This record gives sequence, structure tokens and C-alpha cells, in this order.
Amino acid sequence: MSFDADQLDTFVLIGAAVTLVAILAVRVSSRTGLPTLLVYLLMGVVMGESGFGIQFEDASVSHALGFAALALILAEGGLTTAWHEVRSSMRLGATLAILGVAITVAVVALAGHYVLDLDWQLAVLLGAVTAPTDAAAVFSVLRVVPLPRRLTGALESESGLNDAPTVVLVTLISTGAVHEHPLWMVGGIVLYELAAGTVIGLVIGFGGGWVMRRAALPSSGLYPLAVLALTFLAYGLGAAVHGSGFAAVYVAALVLGNVELPHRGATRSFAEGLAWLAQIGLFVMLGLLLSPGRITWDTVGLALVAGLVLTFVARPLSVLASTAFERMGWRDRAFLSWAGLRGAVPVVLMTIPLAEGVPGSERLFDIVFVMVVVYTLLTAPTLPLLARWLGIARPTDPRALDLEAAPLERLAADLLQIAITPGSRMHGVEVSELRLPHGASVSLIVRDGQAIVPERRTVLRRGDDVLVVTPRADREATERRLRQVSRHGRLARWNAS
Repeated sequence: MSFDADQLDTFVLIGAAVTLVAILAVRVSSRTGLPTLLVYLLMGVVMGESGFGIQFEDASVSHALGFAALALILAEGGLTTAWHEVRSSMRLGATLAILGVAITVAVVALAGHYVLDLDWQLAVLLGAVTAPTDAAAVFSVLRVVPLPRRLTGALESESGLNDAPTVVLVTLISTGAVHEHPLWMVGGIVLYELAAGTVIGLVIGFGGGWVMRRAALPSSGLYPLAVLALTFLAYGLGAAVHGSGFAAVYVAALVLGNVELPHRGATRSFAEGLAWLAQIGLFVMLGLLLSPGRITWDTVGLALVAGLVLTFVARPLSVLASTAFERMGWRDRAFLSWAGLRGAVPVVLMTIPLAEGVPGSERLFDIVFVMVVVYTLLTAPTLPLLARWLGIARPTDPRALDLEAAPLERLAADLLQIAITPGSRMHGVEVSELRLPHGASVSLIVRDGQAIVPERRTVLRRGDDVLVVTPRADREATERRLRQVSRHGRLARWNAS
């Protein structure tokens, strides 16, 4: 398909307008806790054949662009995830990504066949495409919900790893290859792809980090491009050896985001901007794929039943099985069960059977699309309320900020921002009474919009934003000490570690 100059101008105009509207939608979603994907999907539907009349029905192009966008989103998630926050939860996240996915596929497939009256191929496809949680939804929603690190780390690592087994399973089912292998061999293929992708991601991550630390590039703007290219190199190598490109890109990005790199702050900001652009393009494109005229009350009914099974049966069972050997209370398990956010990933995975021409895949696409919209509306906005109701919210935790200041990078230091909330016992504590680890210090206090350079006797007040510089090696100890003071006030001096 070729474009003349006028068509290209129109395309640029529409693209710029859509992007600006999508960016403004982020402000609304950040206040409501609603993932922006729903706004973007709606924009795509409005622009499509039933709205402005844009025709887009190429499932193969959607498949390719969707996978590229998911790779970008996973790369940004890995680059902006602190390893010390997910390290203790990685085992649980991996278990949810493998055992949890297997249980979800089995439960939803059984319900799809015996309750929704789908044939076995479509029933298993329904289970496979809806099994993985969505990285974009998880990263965007959970990072504004103040949770214990263990829960946040488990959910983020699960969403980063569970695309890999489901992509393999959906591909095998859509191409009919699953009938050529026994069940144990299908499981072996999934495990091989995960293992191969992980190994390649580790090699590219550590090797690329070693090269980047020794490279003297002529422009600081080249470093973010090089890091992003390394993550896609991992994706390409993983796919070339029939491993999981998604596992490779996430692991490589996770390593690169946590090793010492030049201009690491700029790299993370660049990756975050590209990930937002990928989300906008991905969700608008998926909205364009939908034909609202095909949506019937029967489709809505099937989507609601499938969503009920997924949300209230399959997800809780998968969490219970995955946490069977974990020391975890019922409150944490309940939150994990409710926080299994499904976003664009199920819809993107549905482009595989659409591209392969699987009979009934268009109807299944409509069911999955409606289910994603309805249950994202149900679960995402209620997560902050549920966290508070269960008593697992941590509103007084320090929030780390990624800065681009080169001196901080050279000193291997981090800058923490602490908001002193009304319920914090840090109110009335003097700066000297914080007793932070050696090398950490309070650098600035923002009070009523005014910047205050603190002294030892400066008293902290409710509503203050406190900036603390800490050596990266002492960051966990510094955060732990700040939490102690926030909980115990001056008495925390006797609890200092």
C-alpha cells in the first residue's frame, strides 16, 4: 500500500492528535486508578469502521505490531524494576507464571467446553489467551498502589514472565501442532523456551552492561538507544534459537536496569516514553480490529460467564496452588487473586488464531475483547480500596525517584522522596533523630511549596516532602530506618538496626 503526500499529511495529523489525546488521558487514569488501555481501546473503536470509518482488519499485521509493542513494554518494565524489590518475590512470580498459567488454562478450558459449549480447540484457546496477566496494566496500576515489596515484586515478575508460556501454547493450538505432540512434550517445549530465553537474557544483559560501561560514545543520547537495542537483540536471539523472546527481553532489561550504566536515568526515561507510545499504538490498533456490529447479547453473556470463571475460580485456584509453600497470609493471597489484571495481552494473543484462520476465532476475539473491558473496569479501580480494606497498604513507605543527575550515577547513589502523611509519626522528629546509615543524608525539605535546606535541628512536619541521598549499597537499610521512624517516631531510636 502506497501513500501520496496528502495521505501522509492526513496520517501525521491524525496520529499526532490521537497521541496528544492519549497522553492527556493518562492524567485521568492516574487519578481513578483505571488503566489507560480502556481509553485507548475506546479511541480505536471510535476511529474504526463503526465510527470514523477507518478500515483495519489485517490480523497478521496486528500480530507483528502487537508483539513488537509487548516487547517494548516488557523492556521498559525490566529497565525500571529495582532488583532488590523483586529478588525475594522472583520465585513466586515464576511459579505464578508457570503453574498458575497451567491451572488457569485448565479451569477456563473446562468451563469453555462444558459451560459455554465451545469446541475443545476454542475452549483451550480461551484459557490460554486469558491466562497471562498484562505487564502494561500491572506496571501502570500497581506502581501507584502502595503495597509491600513482596506483593508488588511477585505481580510484576509474574506479568513479565507469563507471556512466554502462553505464546508457545497459543501458537501450538492455533497451528494444530499441539495434536502432534503428547502433553508432556508440550510442557517440555514450554519449559525449554522459558529456560533458553532466560539464559539468553542473562548473557545479553551482563555482557551488554560490561560493554556499555567501557564504551565511550560521542553523545549521551546514544546510550539509551544502545540499551534498547540490546534488549531487542535478546528478543531476536531468543526467537532464533526457538526460545522465548519475551522472557529474553524482560530478563535482559531487568539486568541492564540494575547494573551500573552511564546515563541510566536518561535510559529509563527514554524507555518509559517509548513504552507509553507502544501502549497507545497497540491499544488503538486493537480497538480498530473490533467490529462492534458483531457484538451481540450472546457474545456479552459468554464474556461475562468466562470472566466470572477466570476471576472468581481460576485465578484464586492458581494463586492458592502457587503459594502453597509460601509463608503468606490470607490477605496477601486475596489481593494476589484480585490483582490478576488482564489488559491487552489476551487481545494480542487472539491475533495468532485470527492470523492462522482458526474457525470461530473471530467470535472468540469478540468474547475476549468484551471480557477484558468489563473485568478491567471491575478490578483495576478497586485495587487501592481493596489494599486498604485488607490492611496491606503501605502509605508511608519512601518512594524512590529515578534521576538523571550524572554525579549521582558516578557516586552510585539514589535519591529517595518521602511524603510525610498525616498518620506518620515522623511528624515532630528532628533531622538528627533520623539516625540514617553512614553516607545517607537529608538533602532538601519541601514545605508548602518552599525548599528548605535542613540542619540537624530542623523539625519535620506533616505534609513535608523529604529528599534523602543514600549510597546505593545502603538503600535498603536507609528505607528500613525511615519506615521505623515513620511507625515509631522518636522511639525508633531504640529500634535502629
